[in-house]
Amino acid sequence: MIIGALVGFTNPKRRPAPHRLEHILTRQNSGFYVARLPRPYPLNAPQRRVRDVARSCGIAKGMSRSTLVHQMIDCVGPAMRK
Repeated sequence: MIIGALVGFTNPKRRPAPHRLEHILTRQNSGFYVARLPRPYPLNAPQRRVRDVARSCGIAKGMSRSTLVHQMIDCVGPAMRK
């Protein structure tokens, strides 16, 4: 008795059919894996300088645009030119 050939019957253990082009599988493995998050990249010298100037000028996430513009003009510009 061949059940796999019947229309409407799907076998969950069956391997996925290869793609018609380049023999690529249409579905990948449905399993999972455990991995660590990647470590942050080290900052180079210009990035460290900008970070330190922004901290010293009080620039932080969530501040208003007008405050940020004034801080950039009054504090960050002169500090970066030094």
